[in-house]
Amino acid sequence: MFELTFLGTSASAPSVHRGLSSALVQFRNHRFMVDCGEGTQRQLLRSGLGFRRLNKILITHGHLDHILGLGGLISTMARWEMMEHVDIYAGASALNRIVRLFEVVFGGGTLPPALVLHTLHEGVVFEDEHLQLQAFPVEHRGADCFGFLFAEKSKHVFLVEKAEALGVPAGPERRQLVAGEAVTLADGRVIMPEDVLGPPRPATRLAFIGDLARTRRLMPWVQGANALVVEATYLEQDQEMAQQFGHLTAAEAARFAQRAGVEQLILTHISRRYGGGDVLTEAQAIFPHTMVANDFDRFEVK
Repeated sequence: MFELTFLGTSASAPSVHRGLSSALVQFRNHRFMVDCGEGTQRQLLRSGLGFRRLNKILITHGHLDHILGLGGLISTMARWEMMEHVDIYAGASALNRIVRLFEVVFGGGTLPPALVLHTLHEGVVFEDEHLQLQAFPVEHRGADCFGFLFAEKSKHVFLVEKAEALGVPAGPERRQLVAGEAVTLADGRVIMPEDVLGPPRPATRLAFIGDLARTRRLMPWVQGANALVVEATYLEQDQEMAQQFGHLTAAEAARFAQRAGVEQLILTHISRRYGGGDVLTEAQAIFPHTMVANDFDRFEVK
């Protein structure tokens, strides 16, 4: 299960009710911030989530409304000495802008030693025994724009009754079998993982895309996801403007979700010219399982 909290949901500039783009994805002990618009650190405090264990920041692209909050956030974390290690992942052009921003904040060549910058490429960004995070290229304005796929690794069901019938004691032997390793019991019998493991549980998948001009070539990444987060900056009545500035309308986002067969569509990056209700109405007419995110909304994806 992924816990998703939106810290900012406005497009381009903040409004009275919406801050600039940022969200937090939590999975087990991991916390991933996706984008860090101006004012994000205050939103993080207001959300009650705070700075603890915030050590991975993913940047979808280098536009200022998605990165300008990094200067304040990292400065605060460094000053409060709470920053043991922070990894920032972004495309090459976005990282170039971020480095220049940090030169203003920290002075040239004096980045905090705990801060590590990583250039994004298509493929695996982070992986452990429970989670795989991949980046994939998206089309917006400019180069090096990325979306992210959070995928829980599928686990086989451990059949306790079978293990007990075979005499497998509770403890390390069962952990080995769950890990796919054979075990030898005290009486010399060898128990194979398939003797005590059932079919795999369905794995949860969350696709997160920031600004997006065109949805082509994205199906392999988002198809069948439990939730898709994507922008809906404009309504269909302003489709020409959406095309001009490299954004989607709510209807286009809904058609994308429908084609991809996702379970739930969550829209963000809402222009100040519209109310959230108008965006929701346009999208739900095409894809009923749609929600429009507001600042501090929390979702469970499972």
